[in-house]
Amino acid sequence: MHISSLHGPHGIGDLGPQAFAFVDFLAAARQSWWQMLPVGPIGKGDSPYSARSAMAGEPMFISLDWLATQRLLTKRDLGSTRALQDSRVDYKATQQFREQLLRKSFAAFEQQMKKRPVRGFEAFCRKNRHWLDDYVMFMALRHAHGNTPWIHWPANLRDRDPDALKRMRRVVGREVRYHRYLQFQFQTQWRKLRAYAKKKKVRLIGDVPFYVEHDSADVWANRELFELNNKGAPTQIAGVPPDYFSRTGQLWGNPLFRWDAHKKDDYAWWTARLRVAFERFDAVRLDHFIGFQRAWSVRAGSNTAKGGRYVDGPAAPFLESIKSQLGALPLIAEDLGVVTEEVTALREQFALPGVRVVQFGFSDESGQSEHLPHNYPSDCVAYTGTHDNDTAIGWFTDKGKGATTRSKRTVEKERKLAMTYLGSDGKAFHWDMIRAAMMSQAGMTIIPLQDILGLGPEARMNRPARPRGNWDWRLQGSELTDDVQSQLALLTKIYGRAL
Repeated sequence: MHISSLHGPHGIGDLGPQAFAFVDFLAAARQSWWQMLPVGPIGKGDSPYSARSAMAGEPMFISLDWLATQRLLTKRDLGSTRALQDSRVDYKATQQFREQLLRKSFAAFEQQMKKRPVRGFEAFCRKNRHWLDDYVMFMALRHAHGNTPWIHWPANLRDRDPDALKRMRRVVGREVRYHRYLQFQFQTQWRKLRAYAKKKKVRLIGDVPFYVEHDSADVWANRELFELNNKGAPTQIAGVPPDYFSRTGQLWGNPLFRWDAHKKDDYAWWTARLRVAFERFDAVRLDHFIGFQRAWSVRAGSNTAKGGRYVDGPAAPFLESIKSQLGALPLIAEDLGVVTEEVTALREQFALPGVRVVQFGFSDESGQSEHLPHNYPSDCVAYTGTHDNDTAIGWFTDKGKGATTRSKRTVEKERKLAMTYLGSDGKAFHWDMIRAAMMSQAGMTIIPLQDILGLGPEARMNRPARPRGNWDWRLQGSELTDDVQSQLALLTKIYGRAL
């Protein structure tokens, strides 16, 4: 479950009291891991996979309640956001409300700084300057240019002319300080949540997207590391060929990496990116792991991903470099998609657990599918479904109306096989699927909260290839009942997964 999906009064889940209460629920339900989506500043389509920075945190996740305890906001300020709905995330409205209050809290923070330095602020800025300086300047310039993408800025700023940047720092200095403040607050609150989770013996799993958003601080500040022309526009963009979710493939639009340039400086940008992730999380899911072996490249300007081609990834030399610089790699390799023998060999070479998804197991009647629980190896992480899948109940009740590329006939065939395999009568299908994952030999099982609650397609987090209307599901305060907690704890215990 993502941070954004937490229950709460301020339009979106955040790092405040509700996050701590969720940790309490997990601990009481005998859970030892909480996995979430990427936590970077949300970009286009409200997607956590399209962040403005690969290393910064999302300001909307800053708890307004905690800011009030620092006397940076008042109770009256917090009451002004009560009009926001709590059933879904209205990103536009929520950003507007929170932006107003975050700026007010920043003004109070600056007043505090005039009286005495705020503990830890300067140290945070020094330690993180390798990414923070570029990020805060990027966000300040973006604000100064009406939030237009950097590629449309004046050429001297687009191309990072040193004299032009120096002049603009004087113009946007307060905005730069504002974004430093936001990142300081995010990290401070994050550390409190992680420390509390550790106390409760709950560890956190993060998510590192393979690609980065073109309109991001990372691409603006490191153009030499991406496939761009001399004006900064992508020449090749990312996607995947036709798949389970789309007959024309998925056109993601991210710029591809210039791996030769990354190799020249010993993958310094990637090393820094993963170091930040390991500072926040106990383990990290490497999204689109197959991209490290080979990636689908599509000519910029294409309307679909069908006409792409595979290009080589950095493979073993990349992981060897990362391991030599960072030590042990607490990584989960998300190896879904077109998995070749080379991809599997790369994952196994570095002893990284792969991913299995119960929903995918019922397309093969032979019983040989690697996604059927009885075939799971110990070095894998089992999911009933992922953020890209429908919920277990949504999958079970699907009518074959276009949510995936499956036909009505295929949907019914897979449903019958699933009921037979799971010994399910369909009355509590989500628990039957959860039980199958837990009783497998998988070293870890991760269950989407929507499946634990038995929610339908209305609670689906993402529909791949659909550009809008995703990522807005939120937990309601009454759903985490004692019965749900007890049932989850019981299954976790009887299958030997309770620590």
